[in-house]
Amino acid sequence: MPNNKAVKDLMIDVFDYPHIPYWFTIRQAIGVIRKSMIEAEKCFNPLAILVFDEKYNLMGTLSLKDILRGLEPTFLSASTKAQGYAESEETLAIVWDSLFAEGSKTLAEKPVSDIMVSIRGYVGPEDPVTKAAYLMIHQDSMLLPVIENKKIVGIIRIKEVFEEIAGVD
Repeated sequence: MPNNKAVKDLMIDVFDYPHIPYWFTIRQAIGVIRKSMIEAEKCFNPLAILVFDEKYNLMGTLSLKDILRGLEPTFLSASTKAQGYAESEETLAIVWDSLFAEGSKTLAEKPVSDIMVSIRGYVGPEDPVTKAAYLMIHQDSMLLPVIENKKIVGIIRIKEVFEEIAGVD
């Protein structure tokens, strides 16, 4: 169980975490994620990358799931399936596989601002890790920005929160 650790004890410095401007394309974001996974010196296996505006204000995050969703052909989206166009999930997976290479090339040129998830909450560096865990659970978030004096100073990820709370070494 947590031993009263603060968020600052587990956070990753914002400059050590992969980030991109909002106008980057999905293709460029994929490149940043791939590079960060290969060069994992400071931030091993990012769960998402940060998306900033021109003034370095955090706008949102972009997870691997968000990228896959952004590359999904439009006729396979949840709203289309809800309208009864899908026979089964297995059929959709096969159709998506055959169209993935062609359709996704075009979709990969969309800006990440079209598919990113806006920031829903944040913690401060002195906040307890349990507060971060609570917010992650109730906001369905894999990471939270750490804000100090109205500026982002770091990121706390669910991986580190879980390891702390579960007592994983």
